[in-house]
Amino acid sequence: MKRLLAMTGLLMLLVTSALGEGSWEHINQPLQRPENWQRYVGNSLFTLGSTAPYEGDPSISVVDFGSYPSIDGSTVCVPLGMELARQHLDLPENDLNGFVAFSTTHSAYERLIGGLPNPTVTLASQHAMMDPTRPVELFLGTEPSQEECQLAEDAGVELVKVPFCYDAFVFLVNAQNPVEGLTLSQIREIYTGRLVDWGQVGGTKNLAILPFQRPKNSGSQTAMENLVMQGVALSGAQSNYISDGMSDLVAQIGNYDNGVQSLGYSYLYYVDVLYKSGDIKVLAVDGVAPTEENLRSGAYPFTTCYYAVYRKGDDRASAFAGWLVSEEGQKCVKQAGYIPISEVQ
Repeated sequence: MKRLLAMTGLLMLLVTSALGEGSWEHINQPLQRPENWQRYVGNSLFTLGSTAPYEGDPSISVVDFGSYPSIDGSTVCVPLGMELARQHLDLPENDLNGFVAFSTTHSAYERLIGGLPNPTVTLASQHAMMDPTRPVELFLGTEPSQEECQLAEDAGVELVKVPFCYDAFVFLVNAQNPVEGLTLSQIREIYTGRLVDWGQVGGTKNLAILPFQRPKNSGSQTAMENLVMQGVALSGAQSNYISDGMSDLVAQIGNYDNGVQSLGYSYLYYVDVLYKSGDIKVLAVDGVAPTEENLRSGAYPFTTCYYAVYRKGDDRASAFAGWLVSEEGQKCVKQAGYIPISEVQ
């Protein structure tokens, strides 16, 4: 009986870990299957493998990943991970939170590059955990940072990046801020410390700008450095305004005591779908709003991609990434709420 209780406790710990850490703590919306959901995948080549008792205890099972890759990734791709599990594995909805246990961008890249597992993946309805020794084989999310690319090079790992959808990298202010847009030049000058007052950009005079950043190697910080600053160094003077998670940044801009002074950045999909707040608004850049039409046309200047990333030579991950950009895969990407790369020229 003690052994059974110990094993049950371990499984519950893994389920709690999958729900309470990593990407899930940065999501405040219920992620459910769309009412008009369609099945696009039939007779999938990517299926789970065999099931065995955990250390000989039949009350808990360990499920092999089989031909389905072990996936980790960025918070913005959690809904895609759920849709892929629905399509290929026909998992019940109450299993998806535990199965899609993404650890956020940098941790996921460290696992992929280092050949490390994601040990928190569970199937609650089966009282099972996925094989906790299987290394992460596929990353879904934002592009790797320079440091992550160097980490791969130092490890002798070549990363293959397959873009599969588009999103907008956006700038956020408090809903009470009268500013509706900024120029690229103004954004760079704010984040290099040259513009310090909202009155200098059409806002309230004598109101200091508090420009929030994200930690190094987070997905949005990498986009800020590569897509926006493009080699221009961010000012170290703003080091006091760093948000650990994307949800923290949204909360600081929307609800922080000095939120009306704040400026930050994120992804449109994140603030539209995963972490909603009526206390923030999205800015236009160079007079162009980040609408779906402007993303598809390329008019919005900070249009970016999400990627399926894997270690070169991994045939299983390569095949799955190839399927993701196939006609069938792109239908699944769209059903999950993203803009498929096949629809943007």
